[in-house]
Amino acid sequence: MIQKPSRPKGTRDFSPVEMAKRNYIFNTIREVFSLYGFKQIETPALENLSTLMGKYGEEGDKLVYKILNSGEFTQKVTDEELLQRNHLHLAARICEKGLRYDLTVPFARFVVMHREELQLPFKRYQIQPVWRADRPQKGRYREFYQCDADVVGSDSLLNEVELMQIVDTVFARLGVRVAIKLNNRKILQGIAEVIGAPEKMVDITVAIDKLDKIGIDAVNDELRQDGLTEDNIARLQPILAMTGSNDEKLTTIAQVLAASEVGLKGVEESRFILDTLKKCPMTNAMELDLTLARGLNYYTGAIFEVKALDTPMGSITGGGRYDNLTGIFGMPGLSGVGISFGADRIYDVLNALDLYPEESFNGTQLLFVNMGQAELEACLPVAAACRARGVRCEVYPDKAKMKKQMSYANAQNVPFVAIVGESELAEGKLMLKNMVSGEQKLVAPEELIDIVAGE
Repeated sequence: MIQKPSRPKGTRDFSPVEMAKRNYIFNTIREVFSLYGFKQIETPALENLSTLMGKYGEEGDKLVYKILNSGEFTQKVTDEELLQRNHLHLAARICEKGLRYDLTVPFARFVVMHREELQLPFKRYQIQPVWRADRPQKGRYREFYQCDADVVGSDSLLNEVELMQIVDTVFARLGVRVAIKLNNRKILQGIAEVIGAPEKMVDITVAIDKLDKIGIDAVNDELRQDGLTEDNIARLQPILAMTGSNDEKLTTIAQVLAASEVGLKGVEESRFILDTLKKCPMTNAMELDLTLARGLNYYTGAIFEVKALDTPMGSITGGGRYDNLTGIFGMPGLSGVGISFGADRIYDVLNALDLYPEESFNGTQLLFVNMGQAELEACLPVAAACRARGVRCEVYPDKAKMKKQMSYANAQNVPFVAIVGESELAEGKLMLKNMVSGEQKLVAPEELIDIVAGE
């Protein structure tokens, strides 16, 4: 028996209907990015591993897909190295390239390589797939699309404000109620200082970033394993449990971080962003969340995360400021801030809430029935005229029984069918059938086009 083919786990096929839904999401995001002056770029699916590795933290580096060198990739590897089975060492010897893990690091590489061509501040957006060697589960895939918008070459916090407006506008247009969460890595650094564990900043952020997923007890256990003392952990608890309005949280955390200069700087930045957004009409609420950590090491200032309110799902948008990212490619001091929409998770949210408008499917509006060669030749110029007017139409390719062609139209949800038989051919007209109401009408080509176009 021939074995049926299968897809790699964590990947998906998309039917025409599903692609129409996904394009609705991409087009909505693309339109909003353009409204705010962002320009589109693309980067290769492949990047040098030297570009990717060391940018996402130890856990992130493990999830980078590595690609074997072409040709005899084992030539430079000794038998002893193979027998040692040290996969990290072997990967470094036989793999020079990897699939991109996100769009931000390739963008930083792009900026450094094209610096002389760019006008700063440079506002770019990018909509492309990324790959992560993660364990597949609901809402988490090995191949998925990101829709990123970034600004480089500006330290202004107005960029953060604008990005939050973009987030709010996109989800308002999609009809999804969301919680937009804000924190600042400087606040997290200040917290690490005041609890007496400044050197454990990365361990603390990695652990508390999992708070929603594993709970406070498991987070505390992970902190113990990372070497934090019981006193460190005890001093952290009231901060993680802090409640109240954004202003109340800012006032309280400012008091907690009174001895931390960097922590107070983070409070000041967060206050500016939240206060400025109060002056901008927004559909969704902003929330200061002091447990938000965003585990990626390159963030240095404000960080953001968005979650849907009406269906269970992980983060569907995230981002933040990364002042030092281009420095790793030889261009220090170039500040950047960006957001990334997780299109695949947004797709799942819209499916769960059934929020796709009917017009987003852009299916065929009109099918011309094929009754034979003479009738077909009469239909083809009308079909061309329809397309010139923007009417999406098909001509059935084969001469077949009427029932079969009508079944095709029904299966494709085509609202109108045009029929040319002997009598219609003699009159130079077409029989137009409304597949929803069942009404039929003999019309001239111009009238047919007006009816189907809705004019």
